[in-house]
Amino acid sequence: MTAWKDVEEAEPDFAARVRRLFEAGRHKTIATLRADGSPRISGIECEFADGELTFGSMAGARKGADLKRDPRFALHGPTVHPVDGKESEWPGEAKIAGQAILAVPVSEGPIGEGPAGDAFRADISEVALTRLNPEATLLVIESWTPGRGLRVTERE
Repeated sequence: MTAWKDVEEAEPDFAARVRRLFEAGRHKTIATLRADGSPRISGIECEFADGELTFGSMAGARKGADLKRDPRFALHGPTVHPVDGKESEWPGEAKIAGQAILAVPVSEGPIGEGPAGDAFRADISEVALTRLNPEATLLVIESWTPGRGLRVTERE
């Protein structure tokens, strides 16, 4: 099990930059797998707390059902477009992939309303940050996995 705190301990600067990008906006996008294996993307919110990356699903939501059946996910942080002429100031984009672990069983909503939803924590398999180099001439891809550590690749 690889928690967010493991990423922070292994690569504190990288983890801080990824977290900043994720926290730059409230709405993220999660990819899950439908029962037939096809992809589904959904809007989602997530939180970094107590060394964990957590997110939830409302009762009856398809993404929660997807994650309970097949826990693989890819989470994409909020995005902003580079500004023409100021591409070097673009902060980049962050992504986290792994498996969603049901953190708490279905919780009760307000009295008489039934389940409120499911809470998941991330077992992280990969973290990626895509940005431009300072001259805005190359795409820089930083990716971290528990087994490999941090790798930086540049390409045109």
